[in-house]
Amino acid sequence: MLANALSGLKVIDFTQVMAGPTCTLCMADLGADVVKIEAPVGDLSRALSPWVHGEGVAFMALNRNKRSVVLDLKHPTHLQAAQALVAQADVLVESFRPGVMARLGLDYAAVSADNPRLIYCSVSAYGQHGASKDLPGVDGVLQAVSGLMSVTGARDGEPCKVPVPVVDLVTGSLAAIAVLAALADRQRTGHGQHVEASMFASAIALQHVSFASYFADGVVPGPQGHAAPYSTPNEALRCADGWIMVAAYHPARWQALCSAIGAPELACDPRFADNKSRLQHRETLLRLLEGRMLAQPRAFWLERFAAVDIICGPINNYAEVAQSAPFLEAALAEQLQHPTAGPMTLPRSVISAVGERPRARRPAPTLGQHTREVLAELGMPAATIDAVIPLSPSQN
Repeated sequence: MLANALSGLKVIDFTQVMAGPTCTLCMADLGADVVKIEAPVGDLSRALSPWVHGEGVAFMALNRNKRSVVLDLKHPTHLQAAQALVAQADVLVESFRPGVMARLGLDYAAVSADNPRLIYCSVSAYGQHGASKDLPGVDGVLQAVSGLMSVTGARDGEPCKVPVPVVDLVTGSLAAIAVLAALADRQRTGHGQHVEASMFASAIALQHVSFASYFADGVVPGPQGHAAPYSTPNEALRCADGWIMVAAYHPARWQALCSAIGAPELACDPRFADNKSRLQHRETLLRLLEGRMLAQPRAFWLERFAAVDIICGPINNYAEVAQSAPFLEAALAEQLQHPTAGPMTLPRSVISAVGERPRARRPAPTLGQHTREVLAELGMPAATIDAVIPLSPSQN
């Protein structure tokens, strides 16, 4: 079962906000025991809006299936507890700036000496080496410096950020891939290793094809709005009551589109004979297409295009997405009972096998919920645990 694929794997999570927690969420969804180490003030994402009964929704979305332990790593007793947890772990994931873990005595060189099988993953803004490694970074800034904002938004418009934290999420996913690859390598060699994921490099990976095109022709791309820069028609087209996204650049689909809108002559027009010609005359082409499509609502065109195998879809808002057949059929949301927030509907793991999709084993933890439980599992004396607990919020 995929939900138990990483059962028995112990992961210590020194990350917060979104990139690092996305990495450990992937492992938690696959059955790993992820122990999240939080400072007494908690993960920063707990403070991000919106909140339900004081619990941050962003935190709840990215930290299901994990246990929370509160430790102040500047406090000797708490640091010793962290070191004991790491000594028994299979994986450590951290998202501090380079050098912070070394100052705490929790860097790879220090902890791997006692635990050579440990997979140690560092998630940072600009990587572990180079002149930029000490710079701070968040999703929006990385979208800017990586060039992503320069190609996002309307033509001749203001710089535009992708509203979802896409760099955070892809960085966490790539970090999880690196960890799983290192675990596979450990099965062969018996040794762990230090892997990393850089937000900057991950943002470049998101634009892999675009940078390849730039290196090939030297043309600096700008924002294309809703259009793909490499083919047309491959953009949003207006109908009488809204917009649909149409990808009909394949020769057969281009001809089918012309027939479907009642303009078969466009397929024979030399300005639109092939993709290169259509790109050169894109604005003229779009005016001609929309001139036809504005006569009917989007439901009319979606049905007509689907009948001739044109790839298309409505531009949905979130309410429409949540009620759409693909969303409901794939069961991409699930109900969880949170101890403070109460019943919550949250996105479900999308890691799946055919016929199986793991469900959440537990909701995201309250701050420090499992401190006593986890330290007791270490075999820590009750008196020592009691010395840690007063600095922590309430635990079960």
